[in-house]
Amino acid sequence: MAEPIQQLSARAWFIGSRIELRELSRGSTVALGPLTMLIGQHGYSMIFRFGVVVMFGLSEAEEKEIIDGLKDSVHNRHDRPECESAEIFIEPNVSERLDADGRISLREASVGRLQVVAHVLAKSCVLSYYEHSVGEVFDRIERLAERLCRGQSPKGGKNEILGEIGNALLIQARTVGRVEITEKPEIVWDEVELDRLYERIATEYELRDRDLALARKLDLISRTAETYLDLLNNRQALRVEWYIVVLIVVEIVLSLWQILIHS
Repeated sequence: MAEPIQQLSARAWFIGSRIELRELSRGSTVALGPLTMLIGQHGYSMIFRFGVVVMFGLSEAEEKEIIDGLKDSVHNRHDRPECESAEIFIEPNVSERLDADGRISLREASVGRLQVVAHVLAKSCVLSYYEHSVGEVFDRIERLAERLCRGQSPKGGKNEILGEIGNALLIQARTVGRVEITEKPEIVWDEVELDRLYERIATEYELRDRDLALARKLDLISRTAETYLDLLNNRQALRVEWYIVVLIVVEIVLSLWQILIHS
């Protein structure tokens, strides 16, 4: 008789730019990298320093309680956190993968395997958040380009342009420096099975392709904004040069006037 298939819900929440793990109570910690805590008898919460909490087998009320309990440890808390969810099926005799229906099949609900899933969900959640943010920036950059085509300056001047460059650099710093989207987690380095599992799920979630697409968009935003800023600087420099020319002409006229008066 076949064993009944176990089902486990998983949800990742990107709640802020960073979570201070040192401030958290670790009484129920069962593993690190990410900080993994046992909730009840079968549930888990896995907390990543880069601002994501991934929870397995918990109710919405339990998830809310955990997120609320982290509020004092979260930097730059998001008003509308990004959420990434998945259904996990524990089937001992199947190939571990993400199928076409979006469900993840695992041979067992071990902490190591759940941590691999958590890494993928956490990175996908961060990518989704910044993909939406970059989409909004693209809209603003498009408006700037339209004003440039009409020979107009941006409404906000240099501050608006510098803000767009700053946003692009900030996203790059957080996705590359903190989240390390394209890097494998440490837990798979010495475990061949976990490494294969991570590769399969990360490939299905298209982490590398999405990260590359995001990097290209950020580069385009940065280069467009820098070009626009150079044009503004050149325009201002040209204006200053004309002011200088006018002052020189006025000075010459006054000098000639003084000569004519005293001649």
